[in-house]
Amino acid sequence: MLLLIVFAMRRRTLTPWIFVAMVVGAELGFDAPHFAASLRVFSDIFLRLIKTIVAPLIFATLVTGIAGHGDIKAVGRIGIRSLIYFEVVTTLALVVGLVAINLSQAGRGLSVPPAGMAQEITQTAPPATHWQDFLLHVFPENIAKSVAEGQILQVAVFAVFFGIALAGLSPQRRSIVLQVCEGLSEVMFRFTNVVMYFAPIGVGAAMAYTVGHMGVGVLLNLGKLLLTLYGALLAFAALVLLPIALFFRVPVRSFLRAVAQPATIAFATSTSEAALPRAMEEMEALGVPRRIVSFVIPAGYSFNLDGSTLYLAAASIFVAQAAGMHLSVGQQIAMMLTLMLTSKGVAGVPRATLVVLLATAATFGLPTEPIFVLLGVDALADMARTTVNVVGNCLASVVIARWEGEFGTQLPSDAALEAASE
Repeated sequence: MLLLIVFAMRRRTLTPWIFVAMVVGAELGFDAPHFAASLRVFSDIFLRLIKTIVAPLIFATLVTGIAGHGDIKAVGRIGIRSLIYFEVVTTLALVVGLVAINLSQAGRGLSVPPAGMAQEITQTAPPATHWQDFLLHVFPENIAKSVAEGQILQVAVFAVFFGIALAGLSPQRRSIVLQVCEGLSEVMFRFTNVVMYFAPIGVGAAMAYTVGHMGVGVLLNLGKLLLTLYGALLAFAALVLLPIALFFRVPVRSFLRAVAQPATIAFATSTSEAALPRAMEEMEALGVPRRIVSFVIPAGYSFNLDGSTLYLAAASIFVAQAAGMHLSVGQQIAMMLTLMLTSKGVAGVPRATLVVLLATAATFGLPTEPIFVLLGVDALADMARTTVNVVGNCLASVVIARWEGEFGTQLPSDAALEAASE
């Protein structure tokens, strides 16, 4: 512990301090669980501050990226390439999750709780999500409502249409609104830099609450599933993300340094939103043009949730195994296609994967009781899958920039450089 603190003091960046806070929080949660549980307020404060940044940041950066570029065809090309990349990678994530859980058979022999224990959550579970519901949900009916509810995808869609409309104005009229949006974007990046100084406290408190509330003994209950999940996520990183990075000539070492802090925040808080502003800054500082960063990463939060998709694949088969059900290859593929749809747009929603899993279980006639066993380890699983979500979206922005031939062609903003140096 002392060595960690000394190392953090010698570094100017926040990442070592965040790591030290995670270790201290975990130890505090183990030694004084009741006190650690009371520290949740500090993590909630940190998350609230971050959530105030997300909507205006996405709106401002998307509008400036679309209207400032002035080439709508280029924006459409980036969107099509991004969607192709997202669907290919998330499909590979589903395959990795399926293979891992079928090899480990983690759900076999699991004693599930009686149905009564699931009553509270079952009452709040929504019906199965169909493609029409998702498509309708993409478009906002009230932008203020979308911002208040944290509907990132709806804010992004509104910003896209706003940016397209702004790009159609004359340069004189467009410049006025564009300057306001550019100024708002710079302010929100600066706001992020200020909030991030509170990150070690918020992250440490989140870790202390998780360990104090759940206890370390939870690892013994569903350890096999967790090992399967973590092993599958590592395999996905090594067998999918790394080859993609090498194929598109991504500077791997520089990328890992840039993604270290957003990934650490995501792992500790289990919230993609908390890492979004810093991830955008770091990728811009790495060499991804802001117009690509501001489009790809927010879109990836709804269409490129690699970690969550992999977890859903493993968890759905885990439920079937725990219930003693045998699913054919065709049934498993059909379930995965359903998950590809129902998993869209779950970023930033607490326990959203469990809600999606409940909806999918209802569609395919799976019992609900085994799903609630996953609640015991959901927080630990959420740490890993959220980290992979963030890393995957950061890599996607670099890949699209490479694909467009624009990686490293534009100087990052002063705010992005300042964030990267911290």
